[in-house]
Amino acid sequence: MIRNLVAVAAVSGLMMSTALAQSPAPNATPGSTGSSTGSSMGSSSGSGAMGSNTSAGAGAVITQQSPNQWLASKFMGTDVIGTDDAKIGDVSDVLFDKSGKVDALIVGVGGFLGIGQKDIALPVSSFQVIAANSGRNNTSSDQLRLSMTKDQLQQQAEFKTSDDTNRTTTGAGSGAAGTGGGAATTPRTNMGTGSGAATGTPNR
Repeated sequence: MIRNLVAVAAVSGLMMSTALAQSPAPNATPGSTGSSTGSSMGSSSGSGAMGSNTSAGAGAVITQQSPNQWLASKFMGTDVIGTDDAKIGDVSDVLFDKSGKVDALIVGVGGFLGIGQKDIALPVSSFQVIAANSGRNNTSSDQLRLSMTKDQLQQQAEFKTSDDTNRTTTGAGSGAAGTGGGAATTPRTNMGTGSGAATGTPNR
């Protein structure tokens, strides 16, 4: 729940221009779109304020969504299509830093109803926005296009959250401790056997 609320704060500030939606992305310079997105969300001034913007007055609020802004509640689940314009996944999460700059969009690919799904994190510059109700998108929702097929996407390294990493590390440590504890019982068994043998010898 907390992760979803934080994602809402990030994506509500994510802005991509209409020109980007209508221009081809495969030959775009890596990082160019991500840089633009980061600027629109506000850069960190080092004061610790998230998404600070010097052009906005203190306490300024946004009262209305503009056409080139997304709401996180609607952005999550956005279809991601491949080179053949067929769906290859959907947006499952957003990765952003503490200054509010979006570092990557996480695409869920494969699986069924989230089970067996593989998450792939890709920089924003990898995506091309296909506007809703356009010549290339007859749906009522924007789509994101990648210059790869579904198979190519599935071959990318899987994204791991810090929680995933911590669980893996903790599990490995517990397993090692359990193995050591089992080995420690062996000497006690041998000691009991030796005691019995020593006791029996004088009685003969």
